[in-house]
Amino acid sequence: MPIAPPDRPDRRLFLHAGGAAAVVSLLGQGCAHGATDASLPSFPSLAASLDDAVRVPAGYDWQLLYPWGAPTGVAGRMPAFAPDASNSADDQAVQAGMHHDGMHFFPLGASSDHGLLVMNHEYTDEQLLHTAGVSGATAWTAEKVRKSQHAMGVSVIEVRRTAQGWQQVLPSRFARRIHAATPMRIAGPAAGTSRMRTAADPAGERVLGTFANCAMGVTPWGTYLTCEENFHGYFGGPKEAARAATPAQQRYGTVPGSQWVEYWRHDERFDLTRHPNEAHRFGWVVEIDPFDPQSVPVKRTALGRKRQESATCTLTRDGRLAVYMGDDERFEYIYKFVSRRRVQPGQDAAARAANRDLLDDGTLYVARYDEGGRGRWLPLVHGQDGLDAAAGFADAADVLIHARLAGDLVGGTKMDRPEWIAVHPQSGEVYVTLTNNSQRGDPGKPAADPANPRANNLFGGILRWREDGGDAGATAFAWDHYVLAGDTALPQAGARYPEGPAGEKADLFGSPDGLHFDSAGLLWIQTDMSGQTIGKPPYTALGNNQLLCANPATGRIRRFLTGPKGCEITGCVLTPDRRTLFVNVQHPGETRDDGSAAPNSAWPDGKAVGSARPRSATVVVRRRDGGIVGT
Repeated sequence: MPIAPPDRPDRRLFLHAGGAAAVVSLLGQGCAHGATDASLPSFPSLAASLDDAVRVPAGYDWQLLYPWGAPTGVAGRMPAFAPDASNSADDQAVQAGMHHDGMHFFPLGASSDHGLLVMNHEYTDEQLLHTAGVSGATAWTAEKVRKSQHAMGVSVIEVRRTAQGWQQVLPSRFARRIHAATPMRIAGPAAGTSRMRTAADPAGERVLGTFANCAMGVTPWGTYLTCEENFHGYFGGPKEAARAATPAQQRYGTVPGSQWVEYWRHDERFDLTRHPNEAHRFGWVVEIDPFDPQSVPVKRTALGRKRQESATCTLTRDGRLAVYMGDDERFEYIYKFVSRRRVQPGQDAAARAANRDLLDDGTLYVARYDEGGRGRWLPLVHGQDGLDAAAGFADAADVLIHARLAGDLVGGTKMDRPEWIAVHPQSGEVYVTLTNNSQRGDPGKPAADPANPRANNLFGGILRWREDGGDAGATAFAWDHYVLAGDTALPQAGARYPEGPAGEKADLFGSPDGLHFDSAGLLWIQTDMSGQTIGKPPYTALGNNQLLCANPATGRIRRFLTGPKGCEITGCVLTPDRRTLFVNVQHPGETRDDGSAAPNSAWPDGKAVGSARPRSATVVVRRRDGGIVGT
């Protein structure tokens, strides 16, 4: 039986954020609440590093917690990781998946020392996942497909702080792996409609699985929202069938012959020529109740289909829910969903039941960023602004299933890969990472614009906005650039950072990706520079990917953690007492230094490259004196 978490302080931040933004100046005059101490963050800044190691500041320690292949904790099913990757598909279904990404800590009881960690597993490295890897289409087998599908999705693990540090609780009644074969329900306006029906599900209301899970969100009632991002790469078919691809398939990249993996050869639902509607059932926000391992995850179609990145929740002034989302591809859009009904308060089982359908009814908007630092939310509503049958949208379901095409028609602003979104817990200001876009300004591509001001944008940046009246339900906002990332020593980079106290310069970074505000208003920035560019011009000075801590009230930005070779740093979250930080090290060794198939990292199990398969993992960071992280 699931237990009910308490009505934690985190919820009060949801309640406060919707109505407090008026106390803050958008252009950096300083926050009236949260992180106003000019000394914060006050840890000694860490130097950039190209080492194959995790580095943290003096006075801090880190600990390995949950690497790929570790048992999730399902009773009676806890296979150990096989270093030669000989674990079966059934083993992988109850082990940590690959490439940990978005993550949240849900306390159990009133303590910050015991809770559930829920995390995404974004994609697979087939060369590491299987003992002999996969070389060519014919090397795929049904077992390899099953193992690959089981290595994505979501983990729910129970963790507790002990005298020896943080440990998994094994076994745990909460432990659960959700993957590409987990039964799920489809809800909202697109459920049951013609484009969602398949031979296996003629009602269009049930689907197997979630995968390509990247960023995430958390609802005020205590459920987890996982985002299906690059789902398109798993659908395929014979290359010659690409000629028959529809404009909508081309817009979403679900074109036969362009697949990343060969699922379609052994699992026919991934064959676009046989089951074209199956791809419509992915690219959604999926709601999971972490406290009930018997609950069925739900795909919330009212939030729109896209390469889903982030589902960040806050409350409007009148108590409705606003969900901010990005679509992580070059020249795609930023979205907002606003529920029709108000959120019922609480985080126990009764509150989760009261809000169980809240995400199925509301309005989806796309953002337009205008000159002069103003912007508007444009509604994507069937029958309005040309979104009708004449334009190819037969009904409301069509608008949501093809949200990208709807955004094109109403005139959303095409962004430089919008990724994670974070809302300041006191001011309500909203921050989004625009990771990069090397094609901005190329022939036939959109030119630079006020919100995306750099052509050939190699380094990305962070944009922010404040909703009019401090209300997340508003349809207009003011925006500016918080950071234009890159190496300030390279004039051509066009980098611009805020200046910290007494003229302190920000630590440099590139390709910001993950974002997380802690309850004090410190912004934790995680980066994802491509493994092929790390350490090479013009990225040389930036080192490996990293975690930084920023104080928007003062402008200070300091480097807190650097990762091993080839990795991305992502999924940062702090416990409510801010004394423990969890963060994910994704795909260490992704870069092949010599161009071969051998990864360039052995982290965390080996010392020398080639001595062990690199493994994505969750790590724990704490101050040695037990103090608050970031101070």
